[in-house]
Amino acid sequence: MAARSATHVLLPSGKRMPLHGFGTWKAERGETKRAVLAALNAGYRHIDCAAVYFNEKEVGQALKEWFATSGVSRSELFVTSKVWNTCHATDDVVSACKQSLSDLGVEYVDLYLVHHPYAWKFHGLPISENNWVLRDDKGDITWADGVTLQDTWRGLEKCVHLRLVRDIGVSNYPAVALMDALQYARIKPAVNQCEAHCYYQRKELRDVCARFGVHLSMYSVLGSGKRGPLQDAVVARIGREIGATPAQVLIAWGLHTGCSVLAKSANAGRIAQNFGAQRVALSAAQLRELDALDRGLMTCNMVEYWAFPSHA
Repeated sequence: MAARSATHVLLPSGKRMPLHGFGTWKAERGETKRAVLAALNAGYRHIDCAAVYFNEKEVGQALKEWFATSGVSRSELFVTSKVWNTCHATDDVVSACKQSLSDLGVEYVDLYLVHHPYAWKFHGLPISENNWVLRDDKGDITWADGVTLQDTWRGLEKCVHLRLVRDIGVSNYPAVALMDALQYARIKPAVNQCEAHCYYQRKELRDVCARFGVHLSMYSVLGSGKRGPLQDAVVARIGREIGATPAQVLIAWGLHTGCSVLAKSANAGRIAQNFGAQRVALSAAQLRELDALDRGLMTCNMVEYWAFPSHA
């Protein structure tokens, strides 16, 4: 079987990021706290958050309860958050970061990411369903005139200098945007978090990240709840061969690429099963079969949420 020994990746700050993280996107109100506690109790030590998920306060409630009862210290947990599109001006990045810290109930986050390479007009904090996007009379998104991605990155670098965050990175950056960021960054992006899974393997982007020393982190590795790799017959057969669930097979494949993987569930049993994917071994032949499933299928296309295509 193909062995996979690494469980963490070393980031520029010296912090070790667990390669298997728990995602909180699309976690409904009332279920987020339970899901995060279930994840922590299952063994997850990497919790992925974002202001626009509208649930960082619930995540914070879970963290507060868990720290009080588990005996685990803050330094043993890795927390990621992201600055939303409406907070891309340099000072707005800092304000947004402080808001996330307040909501999460922590003094710092381990990793802070630019959520998308789009600068929209500022519309207040905290980010909510009522202000996450500002549209004009025609229904079009209003952009932040004069705000560049370089301005945004300066804001993240300022967060590092203020000790609000330990490492910084990007999310949903195509190769061209990532290479541009590497030109103006004083602090190099540590991570590029993007959708990737067996049906959308992002080989070219993975190669670019590897070439420039930027760690690629995969989200929606299970297909974002849509028909996709989780229902694939090859994935199911491999799972039967090794006594693993389809979700475990997909997570194990992602980890075998050397990337980190984020998976989400609201069910405590499935959360524990998913965490167990770290122990799933895939043979070289099985990995080749999974590699052959790539069909360029994006299951988390942001065009569903706003009226222009995502090219990340």
